[in-house]
Amino acid sequence: MEAFVSRTRPKLSSTPPEAQENFSSRGKSLDDGIESTDLKLATLSSLFPTVDQATLLDLLISADGSVEAVINSLSGRMEGEYPRKRPATRVGYQTSLSSFQKSIKTEPGSPSAKRRALTKKGQTLHLYTPEDIAAHTPCSIIHNFLPAQEADNLLRELLEEAPTFERQSFKLFDNVVQSPHSACFYVDSLEERDRQKTEYLYNGSYLEDVRQITPQMRTVSNKVQPAVNQEVAIRIKNHYPDGKKLKYQSPHEWIPNAAFVNCYNGASESVGFHCDQLTYLGPRAIIGSLSLGVAREFRVRKIVARDDEEHADSKDQRADAEGQIAIHLPHNSLLVMHAEMQEAWKHSIHPAPKIDPHPIAGSKRINITYRYYRESFHPRYTPKCKCNVATVLRCVQRKKENRGRYMWMCHAGLTPGKDGSEVALIPWHKHHLTESSSCTFFQWAEFDDDGEPSWAKT
Repeated sequence: MEAFVSRTRPKLSSTPPEAQENFSSRGKSLDDGIESTDLKLATLSSLFPTVDQATLLDLLISADGSVEAVINSLSGRMEGEYPRKRPATRVGYQTSLSSFQKSIKTEPGSPSAKRRALTKKGQTLHLYTPEDIAAHTPCSIIHNFLPAQEADNLLRELLEEAPTFERQSFKLFDNVVQSPHSACFYVDSLEERDRQKTEYLYNGSYLEDVRQITPQMRTVSNKVQPAVNQEVAIRIKNHYPDGKKLKYQSPHEWIPNAAFVNCYNGASESVGFHCDQLTYLGPRAIIGSLSLGVAREFRVRKIVARDDEEHADSKDQRADAEGQIAIHLPHNSLLVMHAEMQEAWKHSIHPAPKIDPHPIAGSKRINITYRYYRESFHPRYTPKCKCNVATVLRCVQRKKENRGRYMWMCHAGLTPGKDGSEVALIPWHKHHLTESSSCTFFQWAEFDDDGEPSWAKT
């Protein structure tokens, strides 16, 4: 399992024809070093392009990971003895867990037969196919979401905007640091743009740079909406208990009326593990994330309560349950973060050791995260703290006793200040509020089964 789970995705480049002349020496060098399963598969695929990847993986497993042994085996047989490799339908290549799971045999009634953890402490499980992603994460993915030309046009449009994006600055104890990527916020209309600048708070501040969505973004938004709603319906039917929506999940249509557009320029630009803010989205928020340009890893990990009885036997067991899963996001892929994502999982964009330049974007990845800002969660309705500032909505994640409950808190109380007397976050905004972090406002948030607050009924 270690060989399959803990691995680095190789650079997706074609192997030169002359490689076939010295495949034996290449096989030996791979076996001598500590190389990833993906790199071994890529090498074998370049040497035997007519043999499908599932067969190559099975042979590699049976040969205990020896590339040389697989090469010798295949070289002595006719290619017709093995299933032919199917033509690729998308950029990049996929690896499925199915052949790996078939190789694991468990006796009925054994502990491993009950539930085998796919994640493990210190390792990353890499997922590529939509089936694996839907089965093992709170996400689903659609590859080649837009017609190729439309995706390229949208990418070009946003690449023109990206140089004017700003990095979020925030105070971390005594230091002011910057976000490791740039971003900008887009809304449907000029009227909503003005409302965002004067009514909505983000980390205790008003956004200065809010823009109306571009023409291409508007066109694509009309396609994202039905696609996300269809994925949500599939998720409810196939993955939720009794085929019913989750408690607090809205039964209404998801409508993308706002979007953060992020730009990751180069392999080192990233964002750490976090949950997206629920304040204006409400509980069980759903987000549609469209990736354009350079392919990057989107990593997720489950949040396990410290006092969770299921994983209370050891710290290692809890760490295994929190193990990282990497979802590979190629150009023109739509990832849907479903209703269980923000409350029970964290996600990040991991720094990459290297990237494959995109023919249009170069080293840049553009990411549009479409969101549904619900009117019932407008700051005019939400509780005000002692600072007379609209509060932020949070979910209890680490304490089993109250896990899953929501609370309204003061922005200032969320982060440590320099000396306990000022707000720690100083985002990219000009209108920063300087309320005291001594405000300890706290109030449990109450919602009906559809995630609506009490004031929505009045």
